[in-house]
Amino acid sequence: MRAAVWHGAGDVRVEDVQVRPPGPGEVTIEVAYCGICGSDLHEYADGPHAVPVGDPHPESGVAAPLVLGHEFCGTVSETGDGVTGLAPGDRVAVEPHYRCGRCPRCLAGEYNICRHFGFAGLMGHGGLAERATVPAYMLHRLPEEVSLEQAAVFEPAAVALHAVRRAALRPGESVAVLGLGPIGLLVTRFAARHAARHGGRVVAADRSAARRELALRLGAAATGADLADLVGDEGADVTFEAVGSQDTLRASLAATRRGGRVMFLGLTGAVTLDAFALVNDEQTIMTSVGYRDVYPELIRMVAEEGEDLSAVVTSVIPLEHVVKDGFEALLRGPEQEVKVLVRPGDRP
Repeated sequence: MRAAVWHGAGDVRVEDVQVRPPGPGEVTIEVAYCGICGSDLHEYADGPHAVPVGDPHPESGVAAPLVLGHEFCGTVSETGDGVTGLAPGDRVAVEPHYRCGRCPRCLAGEYNICRHFGFAGLMGHGGLAERATVPAYMLHRLPEEVSLEQAAVFEPAAVALHAVRRAALRPGESVAVLGLGPIGLLVTRFAARHAARHGGRVVAADRSAARRELALRLGAAATGADLADLVGDEGADVTFEAVGSQDTLRASLAATRRGGRVMFLGLTGAVTLDAFALVNDEQTIMTSVGYRDVYPELIRMVAEEGEDLSAVVTSVIPLEHVVKDGFEALLRGPEQEVKVLVRPGDRP
């Protein structure tokens, strides 16, 4: 089969690889769509960051070179021994978290912070391929009302929904979102859903005019290039930082009221904080990684409420063009693309 394989920074090759049949407890799917995530871009631009090099990941047993792509969905083609509840022809969304099921966090139900934390497509073979073999526990059957096009966005939507849940928004709270990539846009959408039902206001900031316009369509009350201009003197009750830099973390704290909360979602290295100001303002910095127990809610939103999560998709490309029209296009700048989906079955 054809697959996009990470060999090193700046070196992703679409090449022929061997299809691995499913082992016990595993399922092979025909991949319908796979999104390109910011994490994939980090690995392409200057990795490895998460990709295991040398020693294999303890749950996947895989080290580089590996097939990228953790935002995927498709149709079951084959099941391994011991798999129940899934059969060839079932359409499925993939929740690509590895979990050991044995560590204290897994036993507490917090599998997204498993001791052997990882994702298929970053720490093991993923979905930028015509087929993918994954543990059966990663798969969620889709009802007829949910299309594969919608399911293709479930993974980033799950990141956003988990973050909004962890922020524990209260009735009437004001929310600010800094950074309108796919995660920031989907956070905006879920925060706006909360505001529509419980009161409150959502504002969103980004340098890209196109992304600000999309945030308005997803429910933001106002958008702008400068977060400080949107929140006023008092500041927001809750700010979601979805960029990942020293400057944007500082701006998020400055835009949040005394006693408020900052949810830090962006990926970056070391940052510094003004601890004196943080303590005096009694602000709370929270973090969120991955997701847990959110896919059933996303499926329900789409199937029963008609929620359209695919609004963040800006283009769909064939696998053979994933480097030029995917990674490189996304690295060129935000005006051209937001969320790029790859259809591995398309042959240009």
